[in-house]
Formats: sequence, structure tokens, C-alpha cells
Amino acid sequence: MSLFDHLVVTTLPLVPKFIVGRVAKRYVAGETRDDAIRTVRELEAEGSMTTVDLLGEEITERAAATAALEEYLQLAERIRSEGLDDCYISVKPTQMGLAIDKNFCRQNLERLVEAAAAGGTFVRLDMEDRTTTSDTIELYRDLSERFGNVGTVFQAYMRRTLNDISALPREGANIRLCKGIYIEPRTAAWKGYETVRANFVQALEKLFAQGVYVGIATHDEYLICAAVALIDRLGLDRDQYEFQMLLGVEPELRRILLRDGHRLRVYVPYGQDWYLYSVRRLRENPKIAGYVLRALLRGE
Repeated sequence: MSLFDHLVVTTLPLVPKFIVGRVAKRYVAGETRDDAIRTVRELEAEGSMTTVDLLGEEITERAAATAALEEYLQLAERIRSEGLDDCYISVKPTQMGLAIDKNFCRQNLERLVEAAAAGGTFVRLDMEDRTTTSDTIELYRDLSERFGNVGTVFQAYMRRTLNDISALPREGANIRLCKGIYIEPRTAAWKGYETVRANFVQALEKLFAQGVYVGIATHDEYLICAAVALIDRLGLDRDQYEFQMLLGVEPELRRILLRDGHRLRVYVPYGQDWYLYSVRRLRENPKIAGYVLRALLRGE
């Protein structure tokens, strides 16, 4: 990271919102459901599958959780009515009220999953920080057993991940595997870039060995190379896994994977809570932050 890029990232809280908005156009479909569906159509045209996410998490008011649920229900209906068969939904449990009351969250998720199932749409329960991991896995297991159209996420940097894989049902599990982005203590998460990479590969191999359908969620070309080698060695069919990437990140690599015959899904976020999401993306990719600011300083 250059000194300029580092300076941009460390001063992000002081960066005007309109500058972050320039970046949001790269990472976020827009503020409305129509924006999300338009982006889904564009990605479909290049051969990508998609998952749509309404931005927002850590909700602490019932009214806000109910409003998020209603938006998701309308999204599920829109996906069904437009015949977007390769599009599914991602949702954070705290967005459905997990931090308020677990049963309230469960009821909201039940409504969403049931409505999505009626339209043939899959729902992914996103994973958040360590305080929600056990509850999220419990909700996933319950809803998956009852409705079938549900998956969740395991994070490779969590020390518990290999044990969580062992506890999965032997048939029908659907897991998105990513590195993990939340700041966790050493007691809960592996530290070190190469250490997390190593655990990612171990977790992926274990998931495949158990017959789990895996969404391999990474932009790290080393991990993608390792995954392709593992897929080749195990002789897996293309319908036993997929790669997953974020909107706006590594579009060239995405197209290379599609060209090479792999299934790939793009995470398409939308909504009015785009600011915090975009700041997170900037912190993860300082070169983008520096590039945007340089362009603005040049008046581009």
C-alpha cells in the first residue's frame, strides 16, 4: 500500500460523503429494488448468477426489522415474477431482528424463507461477527430442515470453522466459504494472511469431502487457483460448486472464470445504507480509495 493510499484509508471518516458516493457506484447497484434488478439483468447477460442483498445490519428496533422484511418479501416476489431463476437472496440475521429477540428474528426469517420457497428462490443467511455465529447456524439448520431452500456462510478465519463443518448434515448442506471480514480476537480467529489462506483451503477440502455444495467466495487468485486444482483433483462436476464475488471487485477475474466454464455468482447489494458498506470496501481495497481521490483532485 502506498503512503497516499494509506493516508486516504486512515482518514476515511473525514472523507466527504459525495466522494464515497463515487465509489458506491462501483460496489452498490443503487438505492432501489429496480436498481438491483437492472444490475442482475446486466450480470445475467454476461453469464453470471447473482444474489441480492438489502444493505443494513445490526438493527435494534422492531419497526426497522419489519420494514426490512417487507422489502425482502417484495424483492422475493419481484425475482419470482421476472423469472430470475439464477438469482437468490442474501440476508443478515441482525437485519431481521436477531439483536432484538431471537424468536422475533426466527419468525421474520420464516416468513421470508417460506415466501421465497414458493417462488423457487434460495435464501442465504449471511454470517456476521462471532457473537451471532452459533445463533445463525442454529437458524440455518432449523430453516433448512423445514424448507430446504436455505444456506449459510462459514468464515475461514474463525477457529471453530472446521468443527462447524463436521457438524453439518451429511446431505443437502449449502455453504458459502469466505475468509471473513469482522475484527475478532485471537482467541476466536486465526491471525496472519497465510494462516487464514491455509485454513480456507483446509475448510474447502473438508466441505467437498462431506458432499457439501460450496460457494467459493474469494477474489484472492491464490485461493482460486487452489480451489480449481482441488476441483480438478476430486473430479467435481460444475454443478457441485460455484465461485462467488462482490459486485465491482475483480470483474476481469470473474469473466476469466466464466470463460473457463465455472459457475459464478455476484453479490449485488442495494439500498439506502450504501455509505457504511462502501467505506468497508474502501478499507479492504486502499488502491481503489486512492484512485478515486486522485481522479477527483484532477477534476475527472
